[in-house]
Amino acid sequence: MAWVYLLRCADDTTYVGITVDLDARMAQHAVGGCAYTSTRRPVELIWCQEFDRTDEAWEMERRIHGWSRAKRLALAEGRFGDLRALSRSHDHLRDRPS
Repeated sequence: MAWVYLLRCADDTTYVGITVDLDARMAQHAVGGCAYTSTRRPVELIWCQEFDRTDEAWEMERRIHGWSRAKRLALAEGRFGDLRALSRSHDHLRDRPS
């Protein structure tokens, strides 16, 4: 089993990660055990999801890495209906001249 998680950092950026032990990984983030979040503490866990298989979690993490901040926050806030509209590929198609 593995977790994908999303943090809001003190500088209002977001961080997405994957771990097999969410509590231990959050403790690492709290004390600066991650290069990105060490200078952006404190961090707040704003979303997480557990997966049965590590490869599924890894795929979800990779997908979220490509998302905009707005789309990440929509996920964290449970606004699942907004995810498609916030998709970069969807925006590209909408802005294409006809």
